[in-house]
Parts: sequence; C-alpha cells; structure tokens
Amino acid sequence: MTADLAVDDDAFAAHCRRLLAEGCHGLGVFGTTGEANSLSADERAAALEALVERGVPVDALLPGTGASALTDAVRLTREAVALGVDGVLVLPPFYYKDVSDDGLFAFFAELIERVGDPRLRLYLYHYPRLAGVGFSEALLARLLDAYPAVVAGTKDSSNDAARIERICRALPQLAVFAGTESLLLDTLRWGGAGCISATCNVTAPLAREVHDLEQAGRGEEAAAAQERLAARRAAIEGRPLVPALKAMMAERTGDPAWLTLRPPLDRPSYE
Repeated sequence: MTADLAVDDDAFAAHCRRLLAEGCHGLGVFGTTGEANSLSADERAAALEALVERGVPVDALLPGTGASALTDAVRLTREAVALGVDGVLVLPPFYYKDVSDDGLFAFFAELIERVGDPRLRLYLYHYPRLAGVGFSEALLARLLDAYPAVVAGTKDSSNDAARIERICRALPQLAVFAGTESLLLDTLRWGGAGCISATCNVTAPLAREVHDLEQAGRGEEAAAAQERLAARRAAIEGRPLVPALKAMMAERTGDPAWLTLRPPLDRPSYE
C-alpha cells in the first residue's frame, strides 16, 4: 500500500516477480494476506490488470474473485478470465452464516452460468475459521459433478489433515492445495497438488525444495526439508498473520512501505 492506502502497483508487481524467482509455481493474488477484502471490486480489477501490464505472467496468476455479492463475484471472475488467467480462487459468500449447501450451490451455479466462459476454472477456497462459511465435502462433490469442466480444485485452509486427505482420495479430479506449507508433503503424498500459503511469501524457496525433492522420488530428503519448512511456519504462527508477514517483508526488503496496511488491520510492530 502507498502512504494514502492505495495499491502500490509497482511494488506489487515487483513482489510477484520476486516470488516467481524464488520458486513459486503461481501466485494466489487477492487472497487473505493480500488484503483482498479491504479492496473494492474496482480496485481489485484495476490491480490485477496492472500486474499484467507490468509483465507478471498471466498464466501464473490465480486471483481471488470471491465476494459476498454475487454480481461482484461475477464481474471480478469474468474480467479475470478475459485477461487470460488459468483459474480463479473463490471464497463462498461470507456474510450470512448457517447457509445451506443448497444456497451455496445456487450461488456457484449462478456464478458459473453468468460468467458463461468455457475458459473458466474455479478453485474453491475453504477457510471457515475466517470466512465463517465453508465447503462441505458433499458440496465439493456436488459442484464437481455438476460442473466437471469448470470446478478444477480447492484450497483448504481448515488445517484439518484428515479432511484434506479424504478430499484428495475421494475426489482425485480436483487439484487439492493445503492452506499451509506444514501439510505440503502430506498433501503431495495423498495425491494433492501442493499448497497455497500466506507464509510462502517468506518460505517459498524451501517449499519449492520440498515439492521438487518429492517429485524426484527423494522421499527421505523431502521429509527432512519438510521438517525445516514446518518449523519455519510454526515460528510465524501465533501472531496476527497479515501484519506479521508485512513486517517480515519490510525487514527483508528494507522498504518501510510494507508496514502500511488498511484499517482495521493494525500497523505491525514486530522486531
């Protein structure tokens, strides 16, 4: 963010390029750590376009397009697909609690039908601790059955290893991403795709090492690297995550602009 709390497009693009250079396969922009829900739909759309204009590879982008308002989710998803992204990461509508699977299915059916683009690939973002609304395993299966060419994967930030394993094994058509790198190696071994994690902003090289060692069949080395990765993640947990990560980025880059967050998130004060 700039001093007046606007998106700093140049710094954002530079950070994206840095993460790709550190080994990330892709970029989950406009997720929780990216303060997506502090941005308007107009701001998210403009910031995504600015990334592409600044040379961030569009096929590396998995933007968050979820919104409580169906029309906002449709607009953001449609515009992201038109830019050429390979997929979009979508939270369920998160204001109303205790909604039924039927209601959530209807929301996503409307989203898919209104976007109406055969290029659309949805990754369903399950983060019930923060959103207060999530995807039951039955709902994931129902959406996949109804829209097999569109529903491509899920990010599961429940931190529930047993649930992630069940989904990997029951729905092998889905690309399953754990929401923490603490479960990266397990998820790969269950047949999942990897992890999409906030703390990969500072752990990307080691996370990529775990992935590559496992893919190369070097399981013992992968397990040792996973232990180091989990320890690094654990050292970050227990603090307000977004401010903590921004403070770490300020220290790593020497750029105090990282310390600017939109209210209600507090300016970080970590050493």
